[in-house]
Amino acid sequence: MTLIHLQPLDLGIAASLVLLNAAISMVLGLHIHRQILWSAIRMVVQLALVGFVLRIAFNLNSPFFILCLIILMITATAREIAVRPLYRPKGLVIYQISAVVVSFSTMAIVLLALWTAIRPTPWYDPHYAIPLVGIVLGSILNSASLGLDTFFSGVTNGRAAIDAQLALGAKFHQALMPHIRDSIRKGLIPIINQMSAAGIITLPGIMTGQILAGVDPIEAVKYQILLMFLLTGGSCISAVASVYFASWTITDERQRLRIDRLSKHR
Repeated sequence: MTLIHLQPLDLGIAASLVLLNAAISMVLGLHIHRQILWSAIRMVVQLALVGFVLRIAFNLNSPFFILCLIILMITATAREIAVRPLYRPKGLVIYQISAVVVSFSTMAIVLLALWTAIRPTPWYDPHYAIPLVGIVLGSILNSASLGLDTFFSGVTNGRAAIDAQLALGAKFHQALMPHIRDSIRKGLIPIINQMSAAGIITLPGIMTGQILAGVDPIEAVKYQILLMFLLTGGSCISAVASVYFASWTITDERQRLRIDRLSKHR
């Protein structure tokens, strides 16, 4: 199978669809044409920069450079998770939670894959390590941000019911458990949808990319199954850990609900 190289004209034709979306927004008065155009420009610039950085990483094959790049990716993901919730703790607490959750869940899942299933030589081969980190981070971002947003919003809106249970003698953890369960459940919905739709409704990204690159479809399927299992593990760890850490930020030594520690952001 011959690899097809895309030319600037090919990308220009595809970009016309973005311009069409922006035009439709202007005609219908949706007021999102600026967001569409800015997002498209930002995506192109970001992906171009990533392409050059990955080329450098592949050529250097330096563990130090790869580690620095992974730390940068983890930091960016942690920041995105921290700013997503509508209600979030004041100060840097939310950033600390997201940093710990992202770092632990990412490294646990990626190292498990590199040391057991994939086993590249060397084990930190950037052709495997960096794409794997990027895919896992995307799943973690969705699960942790959805879990935190659902939890803090649910606790804020359900403050009266929680205070009533605490006044009747319930433990703080018992009073929060319905919100904890609901938040974790919401955080896991994206990965559940991905697994349910894979193969019937959609052909997932890594499988499609490998098939386009000429890999045997059965081998591509094996990698996709492995990846989905890894993403499920990362999503579960991040959703559970982020929600439980969040629950600790809104109580004190007297087992009181401290909604005053949260602030609303738009």
